[in-house]
Amino acid sequence: MRMDGLRESDNVEDRRRSGGARLALGGGLGSIVIVVLALLFGVDPSQFLSGGGMPGPGGNPFGQSTGVDDSTGNAVDDAGSIFVKRILGSTEDVWSQLLRAEGRRYEQPRLVLFRGQVQSACGFASAAVGPFYCPGDSKVYLDLGFFDELDRRFGAPGDFAQAYVIAHEVGHHVQNLLGISDQVHEMKGRLSEPEYNQMSVRLELQADFFAGVWAHHANKQKRILEPGDVEEGLRAANAIGDDTLQKQGRGHVVPDSFTHGSSAQRVKWFRKGLETGDLSQGDTFAVDRP
Repeated sequence: MRMDGLRESDNVEDRRRSGGARLALGGGLGSIVIVVLALLFGVDPSQFLSGGGMPGPGGNPFGQSTGVDDSTGNAVDDAGSIFVKRILGSTEDVWSQLLRAEGRRYEQPRLVLFRGQVQSACGFASAAVGPFYCPGDSKVYLDLGFFDELDRRFGAPGDFAQAYVIAHEVGHHVQNLLGISDQVHEMKGRLSEPEYNQMSVRLELQADFFAGVWAHHANKQKRILEPGDVEEGLRAANAIGDDTLQKQGRGHVVPDSFTHGSSAQRVKWFRKGLETGDLSQGDTFAVDRP
């Protein structure tokens, strides 16, 4: 990716010094690694968090009043945080422009860098949850160690693959702003588990589409894409399909349990957003077979 033309966002909090011990993921493709990828990009992480909900009277379990590296809450300027700030800044520019054209105002999310474990408005999470968006505080949470796992264990290296991860989570923020997430969550008590899983799949595929839309317009604005970048992003989308993960973890596939979409579906919708950049083509809820 060409990064030089991208501005750095101010909406990054660095809590890596206040994080707990890192979660060990070594020793082969064990169940915990499957959990990491199975939960990747989840729109409602509270069901996977210990404590489930807002912090109790004890507040931050690490004894920090703010949980950030300095009084401003800005990320330390290492290579990882600079990359994140530039990608987040690009998503801010793209989505501000796109929503303005729709007569809407884009409310920028914040992105929290953490190490090992973190407290959010959705509850307490470990790195095993993977990157996630919390609608309760409009923040994206990311342990940069996940990018190493994406590369080494799942064969999806590259900066554009990492940018896709961030853009997908920002896509969930856009869904939250548009009221789409609430509409889906309200159906939970009225649908059977397989039916609700299908709604969750459609939500995730739309976030993949939105990630592609970001890349399309970011490339038009700043010419960010280099040869091989698109393949990196598609490889990452393919690596975290429900069918691929289930084959790795169980040896067989259970389509009724899908919550994020198959590898083919995730590739399809990310590619569609990337090629068209057209928000009107991203209604994953209106098609018979997404």
